[in-house]
Amino acid sequence: MTEEHATDAPLASPQPGLPAAPDPVLLHLPVDIRNRSLVVMAALASIFVLHWASAVFIPVMFSVLLSYALSPLVNSMGRHRVPRWLGAALLLLAIFGAVGSAAYSLGNQATQLVDALPEAAQKLRQAVKPRGGKAGNALQTVQKAASQLEQAARESATPNSNRGATRVVVEASGFDIKDYLWSGTVGLLTLMGQTAVVVFLTYFLMISGDTFRRKLVKLTGPDLSSKRITLEALNEVTSQIQRYLQVQLLISALVGVLSWLALMAIGLDNAAVWGIVAGVLNLVPYVGSVIMATASALVGFVQFGSLNMALTIGGISLLVHTLVGNLLTPWLTSRSSQLSPVAVFIGLLFWGWLWGVWGLLLGIPILMIVKAICDRVDGLKPIGEFLGS
Repeated sequence: MTEEHATDAPLASPQPGLPAAPDPVLLHLPVDIRNRSLVVMAALASIFVLHWASAVFIPVMFSVLLSYALSPLVNSMGRHRVPRWLGAALLLLAIFGAVGSAAYSLGNQATQLVDALPEAAQKLRQAVKPRGGKAGNALQTVQKAASQLEQAARESATPNSNRGATRVVVEASGFDIKDYLWSGTVGLLTLMGQTAVVVFLTYFLMISGDTFRRKLVKLTGPDLSSKRITLEALNEVTSQIQRYLQVQLLISALVGVLSWLALMAIGLDNAAVWGIVAGVLNLVPYVGSVIMATASALVGFVQFGSLNMALTIGGISLLVHTLVGNLLTPWLTSRSSQLSPVAVFIGLLFWGWLWGVWGLLLGIPILMIVKAICDRVDGLKPIGEFLGS
């Protein structure tokens, strides 16, 4: 039999008396499942790239945010016939001058704080030292019980057969200041390099004006509808980010003024400087208020030498941030950004986990950009609906 006839021969029929083999069950998967799997894989890859290249993405995003905040001032200077390159340079020099003066004032305060740390530690030890009575007896009883439990656990963990063996104790290496100096120097140089990148990139973005916007519109293709959608998205991103930055500056100024007045009423030294610090730290969600409360409480304890005064000053700082943050900030932010409070909270958790403090600073503007794009793309409109208020 030739190969052609062999291929045309019918399949062998099942033997009589044996049950016929069931037909195979085929699962027909829609194409959308495969597409969604690819989307999930692409999203995970994007998260990995954002984390891996954070040293590049963070300065770029921060520079874009600063250019959005400062471009209206440069445009205003341009209307008064000031060249963009000169207006941007003067604006950055003014900002660095203000930051330098504030850092100099804080540097003197920090030097005084470091010099007073030994005395403050002694005062703190005396303030928390038990003064007899039931509290002192209870504390001593707890300490004695903890020592006995630790000794019993150590004896039970040692086998009886090893009582005659020599006990070897591995001691940790001593404090090596060279390692800490090296790591601190590397961290400082990295911060200075990233700051220089942010400054120069912000300057170039401000002097370029609408050049990148026109290029993005041109890259969308010859279709007029695509160009119109891209231009609307860019305008929406610009307006929302500028409104958000204006709201944040207003809230930070309010926090700074209220903190200054409250600390000045208590009698804290350099209350105006600490008001500026409170306003700047208010830009960092959640973490800034804790840092401000801790730092002001420590300074208050060094100045007054009283634990009650330290707790009062820290509590007032935390109260100002809490009232403004819980009452005024959500209302103004939701009106300016049109974002859901749940989406904002989840977004800040995600970007804070991804980029740390910088993620907390850049999280909301990134969500604004994502929402503006998703609202104008048919396949991404559900994401924009989820992010919206």
